[in-house]
Amino acid sequence: MEKALIYREIEEFKEVHLVLKNASSKQFYEYRFEMDDFPNIKIKNITNLRETGLTFENNKISGIPYVNSVHDLDIEFYHTHDEDSTEIKKVHLFVNADPKDLWKNIPSDTNDVYHKPDETSYEGKFLNKKITVVSKRGRSHAHEGKFRDDDFAVNELPGGWSIVSVADGAGSAIMAREGSRLAVVSVNSFFNSEEILNRIEQNIEIVYNSSDSSKEIQSEAGENVLKLLYKGVLHVYNILDQTAAEHSFSIKDFHTTLIFALTKKFDFGYVILTFGVGDCPINLISPDFSEVKLLNQMDVGEFGGGTRFITMKEIFSDDMVSRFGITCVNDFSYLVLMTDGIYDPKFMTENKLEDIDSWKAFFNDLAGNNDDRTKVDFINDTHIDQQLLAWTDFWSRGNHDDRTLAIIY
Repeated sequence: MEKALIYREIEEFKEVHLVLKNASSKQFYEYRFEMDDFPNIKIKNITNLRETGLTFENNKISGIPYVNSVHDLDIEFYHTHDEDSTEIKKVHLFVNADPKDLWKNIPSDTNDVYHKPDETSYEGKFLNKKITVVSKRGRSHAHEGKFRDDDFAVNELPGGWSIVSVADGAGSAIMAREGSRLAVVSVNSFFNSEEILNRIEQNIEIVYNSSDSSKEIQSEAGENVLKLLYKGVLHVYNILDQTAAEHSFSIKDFHTTLIFALTKKFDFGYVILTFGVGDCPINLISPDFSEVKLLNQMDVGEFGGGTRFITMKEIFSDDMVSRFGITCVNDFSYLVLMTDGIYDPKFMTENKLEDIDSWKAFFNDLAGNNDDRTKVDFINDTHIDQQLLAWTDFWSRGNHDDRTLAIIY
């Protein structure tokens, strides 16, 4: 009777329909065998598992599979009352393809006169803090061998000033890649002037550090700062317009967004001068991570009228002043600039850009809480630009645009 019972329990386990949940290539997988219905059956080993990249231990399959396929696995098991006899149960494991592998990565034409690297990164000093910036060609461009249209520039300027600028060339503009490059280079170059920075600084001192000045004088000083910022933006437009004319293009062929943050640490705090046109945000996060501010106007949504570009003459109108910002804070934990290749998949809507929980989730993602387990370590920040560049390779269905992200920390 005992042998019959053992045989029946073995056969019941062999016949039970056991379905392993599907795995995905290059993503962590874990499956635990629940054996409550078979208390006398013990799994000894699973053969053919090594080729999947997974391991079996303590009734659990886990690991990261690297090859998508249908794998035939043999479960070696025994009955607790007959440990010397090993039986076999066959199951299948489906490993789905990594969606990233379905996209081609065709290099762009290095012989093109306006060629630039498909990805680039930077790390360095920014005031008394640090900065890392990365820019990576999106999968949609890589799949067709097209160029990266995003760009950025970082410069230390005279008098203790620093500037970071980010641009996103319009996908519909044939010279967008050069438009974005010219935009960031020319705006940084304009402010690389002791004369201009001294004039900005004199007015900033009146606004924030002069108890003798009346409100009228302080207001006039603030307007003077905005006028100098306006001249910098107009300089960018003129450079793009001139370049287009010299090469028989329309300025529309150079369509690009532009954001920048011109900053300095004063005795009374950090002054951050900002500008934005287009759908790229600039965000400032407080030291205790209790508050986040959006420092620029975003051209998004039904009432935003769609994306605007620095190459559009109509942006230089009466409401141009709303595109500039003057911010002064005692300190901050992060100053972040990004293109929509990051903003769209990670924040989705404009209102989340000022939601502190959304930003906490974003930095948790950067800390490694993501499907790829890719981590950006702002403490042990050796080669942090390479860490951030790897992180920007994240998968987000339907979001395959160029990705540029600058973080001052």
